[in-house]
Amino acid sequence: MRAWWAVKILKVILFAGVAILAFGTIVMGLWNALVPELFNGPVLSFWQAIGLLILAHLLFRGAGGFGRGHRWRGGGWHRKFEEKLAAMTPEEREKFKSEYRRRCGYWSHHDTTDTQESAGGQKA
Repeated sequence: MRAWWAVKILKVILFAGVAILAFGTIVMGLWNALVPELFNGPVLSFWQAIGLLILAHLLFRGAGGFGRGHRWRGGGWHRKFEEKLAAMTPEEREKFKSEYRRRCGYWSHHDTTDTQESAGGQKA
């Protein structure tokens, strides 16, 4: 199980490195092709282009962090997930959980709908 996580982390690091390299190169190329000729601006190096990307991120998205943007707060994705689970039949929910267990190794979500229904309570 640990090897699987190590491979996953390595893939994320590799993907992030390739994305930074690609975006930095694209910004540098576009800037150097347009700005010096059109506006008599400076030519950017690769690291200056990366700095420009970070500055744009801070200005337009805020300093909340790259992976902790506002879309993760307030339970937007979590609420949709809950609604999707609630709309499933018990058989579909069990099939989903077993597939999740097979892929991830555990079920960490506390599914209150199953315990309420099994205790004889009605789902609100």
